[in-house]
Amino acid sequence: MHFNQGLFQQQSLKLSMTQELSQAIALLQYSSQELASFLEAKSLENPLISVDSSPKQDKDLDFAPSYTRKKKQSTEQDAKYWIEQIGEQQQSLDLHLLSQIPPSLSKEDVHILRKLIQQLDDNGYLRLSKQELSQLLSVPIELIERNLVVLQAMDPVGVGAYNLQECLLLQAIRVPSCSELAITILEQHFLPLAEKKWKELAKDLGVTLKEIQQVFDFIQTLNPRPCSSFFHEKSSYIVPDVVVEWKNGQFSIYHSDLSIPSFSLNEGYYAEMKKKQDATVHQFLQDKWQEFQWIAKGIQQRKETILRVVTFMAEKQPEAMLKGLSFLKPMTMKDIADQLEVHESTISRAVKDKFILAPFGTVEMRSFFSSNLQSTDFEDVSAEHAKREIETLIKNENKQKPMSDQDISDTLKKEHGIVLSRRTVAKYRDQLGIQSSSKRKRYE
Repeated sequence: MHFNQGLFQQQSLKLSMTQELSQAIALLQYSSQELASFLEAKSLENPLISVDSSPKQDKDLDFAPSYTRKKKQSTEQDAKYWIEQIGEQQQSLDLHLLSQIPPSLSKEDVHILRKLIQQLDDNGYLRLSKQELSQLLSVPIELIERNLVVLQAMDPVGVGAYNLQECLLLQAIRVPSCSELAITILEQHFLPLAEKKWKELAKDLGVTLKEIQQVFDFIQTLNPRPCSSFFHEKSSYIVPDVVVEWKNGQFSIYHSDLSIPSFSLNEGYYAEMKKKQDATVHQFLQDKWQEFQWIAKGIQQRKETILRVVTFMAEKQPEAMLKGLSFLKPMTMKDIADQLEVHESTISRAVKDKFILAPFGTVEMRSFFSSNLQSTDFEDVSAEHAKREIETLIKNENKQKPMSDQDISDTLKKEHGIVLSRRTVAKYRDQLGIQSSSKRKRYE
């Protein structure tokens, strides 16, 4: 074996991940809120970047405040707009429960009750055992039990329970129409009821399946999270990235910049610093100018890519864009990537956390993608369409004899020409949050 040394020329293509390319990729996958935060942060680092975060007006969108009237009217409208976004003041759970403490209780009992209230979670459950509470408060367990009875008698009904079973039982015993059978099942047979082992349960209790069904229906009216209404998250407002309108028989598509602050060059600072006769200052200015250009180019590319993607969506899915997602046709990210001659990952980044204001409403861009399913008549059928058909079949089924997954599979093929295996039906049913046939069955 001989090894020869020498110089050879070889030509090859290789993609280099430059800072500019890396930043363009990051900007593309940012949501509007993330992009706004990015620009705000960059404006603090780069003095050439000027960012205006004041709310902007879009005459075509009805969720923006009005700035086109006289100054006094505009101020009033702006104030009203922001006031409407402030959530209703809710009374806290602690204050609600503290207000119900009987005035006849001793100071020690009041102290213990206050501590018990502080240990409740957002749903009103206690997470520390009686023994742990006794050790935490350094009081006998008898005092914990005595005050726990007081807490569990308060409103909302079910507060102070240790688990779901106890919570439902506390509510049931305070309903005048509650049957003895319901109390018995909640106290002693809660698990078999929840697991739908009703035939064994009916046999053990000597009752009919119809009576078990009535108990189950009654329990469904109870609240498993009695204190959840005291905890509210602030309402979030979705601002679409792209607006799609139907005008004069064709789609009008444009980018919405309402949630993105205005981005521009700080020309005054740039002109002032350019006069400085200092090499270090000039180098600093050149670096910051280049960064500004990169970001400006990246934002423009982001906008153009998103618009191209949505334009293709509208061409491919006109019915879904106009009427709703139930009219979806099969469309994958690869379909768009091939059409636009870009990589599939570019499409994935372009639609990530982005929203479209379509004629039927505001939806996430990803909602328009659906895989192609096999059909008997060779027409395109989307997974979303199949899910809607499954949902409709189950909604209209005989509740005494609910359809099995195999029955649904057979019916879809026979009546709708959609070919799905039993396992795929089960997967779609789970995604829709629909229980299996054994748990959907009713006995009346």
